[in-house]
Amino acid sequence: MLLFITLLLTALMCIYFYLGRNRNYWTKRGVPGPTPWLLLGNFPSFVLQHRPIVEDFHAIYDKYRSQSNMVGVFNFCQPSLLVMNVAMIKDMLFNNFKHFHDNEFSDTFNKENDPIFGRNPFLLQGDEWKEKRAEITPGFTSSRMKALFPIVEHVSQRMKQYISLNSVECPIETRELCAKYTTDVVSSCIFATDAQSFTNERAEIREMGRKLMEPKFLYIITFLLTLLVPPLKKIIPIRFVPKATEQFFTRLMENAIAYREQNNVKRLDYLDHLISLRDKKHLTSLDMAAHGVTFFIDGFETSSLAMCFALYELARHPEHQKTLRDELIAARNKDGSIDYDVLLELSFLDQVFYETLRLWPPAPYLSKLCTIPTELEVTNGKTVLIERGIPVMVPIWSMHRDEDNFEEPNRFNPDRFAPEVGGTKLYREKGCFLPFGEGPRQCLGMRFALMQVKRGIFEVISKYEISLNCKTMQPLQLDPKAFLITPRGGVWLDFKSI
Repeated sequence: MLLFITLLLTALMCIYFYLGRNRNYWTKRGVPGPTPWLLLGNFPSFVLQHRPIVEDFHAIYDKYRSQSNMVGVFNFCQPSLLVMNVAMIKDMLFNNFKHFHDNEFSDTFNKENDPIFGRNPFLLQGDEWKEKRAEITPGFTSSRMKALFPIVEHVSQRMKQYISLNSVECPIETRELCAKYTTDVVSSCIFATDAQSFTNERAEIREMGRKLMEPKFLYIITFLLTLLVPPLKKIIPIRFVPKATEQFFTRLMENAIAYREQNNVKRLDYLDHLISLRDKKHLTSLDMAAHGVTFFIDGFETSSLAMCFALYELARHPEHQKTLRDELIAARNKDGSIDYDVLLELSFLDQVFYETLRLWPPAPYLSKLCTIPTELEVTNGKTVLIERGIPVMVPIWSMHRDEDNFEEPNRFNPDRFAPEVGGTKLYREKGCFLPFGEGPRQCLGMRFALMQVKRGIFEVISKYEISLNCKTMQPLQLDPKAFLITPRGGVWLDFKSI
């Protein structure tokens, strides 16, 4: 018994010292930073979920931003760098990109264990990332977006019918409304199939989309273990996409291709691009399903959040809602529709959309990996060598709400992006506006997201007057269990036909 206790205590001491081996990593290098929690590091909300993760980031950002260009932090036991200087961030994403071209967690997934996420361009490394991005980019040209526009218009009409049927006596939870809209749009544009989100509360594609964004508890625990003990990545297979979900999307892609080829259907959309890519690059069904799921995730989740928050802010600010409605009504055709080119040229709609993304960026931060050792300036005249493999984090949420970057940062003010003051150009040049990231790894689906969200907002605001329902939490709170910026308790709005 004594031997067992001795061995147990020895094992626990070994684990303790192993997990705390890097505790003085940044102190030794003269980089300021908060003391990490044992095991949980400086971002305990990842595990405890007692508050939104942005609050962990923002507390550190507020404390250190006036003292240093960067802060030494710990993501669990992994030493990481939180960069706060916007000029330095811009340099990392552009001029110094080759030193930070991989995203964190890119070595966590592989094609064998997780064929869907392992093929996602966001997680690919080095030359493979460049090759895949080069393959996918032609699928997002202006001509293809314009060809997809009638599909988006058709889904918009279904959304209008849904609102008319469900808003007579009760409010509508708008987070779910926007998710239904973007799910139907993306399903039609990628898989050439009707997801039926507005007519079926348990639509299969919608449910599979949830599973993609809400991995099982066991997968999360496995993932956290590999963060605590990185060598386990080579031993424990990590799979976020369940086998059944993988098979569902692979089958969906195969059926869509078979239907198109058997019926000689020609349509200048993303599926058409994937078919041509398959013939040139000899892609498998799984490769194509992975490409489709990448587009699906980018198109339905982040876009639905952006649209939801835009409607929330417009409901809170009836004066901006009226200004936007006047612009939309003046631009629409006699039948109530709007042309693709006209939609993209509406200046106040642009302002509303970008101001929404500033206040509510879907991703709270970026995390890049140092791929080539490089020196960064901690404070004036003092540099530190950033070693290969160190994650370098960019706190988008905090940057967007920093008064040094934006005047009255907590106020919804679309006029800050007005054309007469330069739109987004000034802030992007400064390096403080990053809703889609920046540089060579900027979000691939940005153009598609802009198109579908703007068309959705057009349908709602030109046909309805919206206002906040008392079921919406005020002030709005974020869901601490969600990785993306997500409203807690939903956004409940009242819709009144105009």
